[in-house]
Amino acid sequence: MLRKVRALTPIEIHDVEHDTMKSIGGTPFDAPLYGADRKHGTYFNDCKALEVRVVVSNEVAGLLPPQLSMPKGPPIGLIGVASYGSSNVGPYLEQYSGIQACDRSGTVGYYIPYIYVTTNDAALASGREALGAPKKLGHISLVREGDLIQGVLERPLGKRLLTVTAQPNLRFDRSDVSISPSETVFYSVRHLPPVSEAEAGSVTQLVKWRTQRTLKQDSFGAEMAFTGPIALTYDSPSVIDPIFKLGIDEVVMATYQEFDCRLAAIGIV
Repeated sequence: MLRKVRALTPIEIHDVEHDTMKSIGGTPFDAPLYGADRKHGTYFNDCKALEVRVVVSNEVAGLLPPQLSMPKGPPIGLIGVASYGSSNVGPYLEQYSGIQACDRSGTVGYYIPYIYVTTNDAALASGREALGAPKKLGHISLVREGDLIQGVLERPLGKRLLTVTAQPNLRFDRSDVSISPSETVFYSVRHLPPVSEAEAGSVTQLVKWRTQRTLKQDSFGAEMAFTGPIALTYDSPSVIDPIFKLGIDEVVMATYQEFDCRLAAIGIV
């Protein structure tokens, strides 16, 4: 027997709209493209990521905003290709490049100069609007063939910018949390340009945010984190997408991880 569905009253509709104001969302206000509640942030489940930690050339300091500086020691970069099985904004793939940097409070994290997502408008818009992550649409793949895993970034299709190929056949010991921490701080620049040259009103902010990872475990209780030989190439440099500016002097470590993740904003630096 079918049950009649009761319609919402105007008061109930108002309450629903009021609740949306407590969330992280964009425009239009009555039907935002993306959303996440401020208390819990954005979630990512069933994630897989191939990440390469590298020593980069000193020239990358020129990519940092003035509020950030390079920590002491060799300049470190992070290059990754990730697949997110589900999230607040749906499933998608992502390629990101980061430069290890230090803010004026002494916190060390990664500044994100370049980041790409597959055709997911909510992931693109939420990253740019809420955090300032400079996301662009690209063609990204993360595939396994035999004992190899390969991540690729193309933009446009056929213009291969990056290839990462790994053989993650060794368990990764996460006792060295400096290499693979469960919580990582990131920085990005959120910029709102003026409407016209005759008007003021532009806003530029350095945003600080973080991710928290919980590694999956296999049926024996071992974490799904692996390492092994790695090959990373910038296949064809592009002045439109100059990810090659993260010049690589040395590969330090490659990891393949399967995990769940949460993302939350910390504040404006």
